[in-house]
Amino acid sequence: VNGVGVNYGLLGNDLPPPSRTIEVLKSGAVTKIRIFTPDHGVLDALRGSDIEVFIGTLNEDLPALANDPSFASNWVRTHVAPYADSVIISGVVAGNDAAVGPYAGRITGAMQNLDNALSAAGIYVPVTTAVSYGVMGASYPPSRGSFKDGGVMADVARFLSSKGYPLLANIFPYFAYVSDPGHIQSSYALLKNDGSVLVPDGSLVYTNLFDAMVDAVYSALERVGVGNVRVIVSETGWPSAAGPYANIPNAQEYNNNLARLVRSGTGTPKRPEMTREAYILAMYNENLNPPGIENHWGLYYPNLQKVYPVNLY
Repeated sequence: VNGVGVNYGLLGNDLPPPSRTIEVLKSGAVTKIRIFTPDHGVLDALRGSDIEVFIGTLNEDLPALANDPSFASNWVRTHVAPYADSVIISGVVAGNDAAVGPYAGRITGAMQNLDNALSAAGIYVPVTTAVSYGVMGASYPPSRGSFKDGGVMADVARFLSSKGYPLLANIFPYFAYVSDPGHIQSSYALLKNDGSVLVPDGSLVYTNLFDAMVDAVYSALERVGVGNVRVIVSETGWPSAAGPYANIPNAQEYNNNLARLVRSGTGTPKRPEMTREAYILAMYNENLNPPGIENHWGLYYPNLQKVYPVNLY
């Protein structure tokens, strides 16, 4: 199974309708997407398709989801149950980047109540959350990876481990590279994987920054006693404008190299038996994101012209 997906964000006032977007995704043989909110227009467009979807909750809903089981039941009844028979649901994602914000302490309770509500509705899909790299206290070398706030992430990780659910992590070599271009080689950040850069870590050797960052998360999970949790990369990519080293050639190279890495069917050095799964940010350049670099992560312009060609499959 190919593990390359696309994040389908909706922060634009000039985006094509979901039905057209799903047609484009199908024509590109994309079989996995992630949406940040339970948008019914997108979910309706997915009916009867072969495209799997991770459905996200709003961060602002985490307190109610955690504190009120009936709110979680109603959320499932409204946003998941009507689609369970006609849409392939990969899972429900309780919040995005919330583990370093004011709702951090509500994530585990929200996941638990959503999981109970889904089970009560006869819907058996994973419940997880998507975390930013800001949860990491240490990440280099990968074997030293640890969480900054062991309490919140330990609770999240233990819940996921007890259910056999994955952790979603947003992994951006771009930001790591921009923060330290003097010590990180561009070929390592752009995932060239050509053997020009070899970074040893004990008995393991890293040829690209993406794998090193993912394995640091695996090390952090091991440190809180749950090394069995699988990491899915819920966001990754490279901006095509408006920032240092942000240009179309680099964005195209990164995403093509990422797809090739995922297509290889092998895992990271720390988890070689576990196939990679990663979701590219994003389907479109979204003009309602904060001005600047946030507007330039898309594979497509809103007029459905490609920003640059990427061979995802």
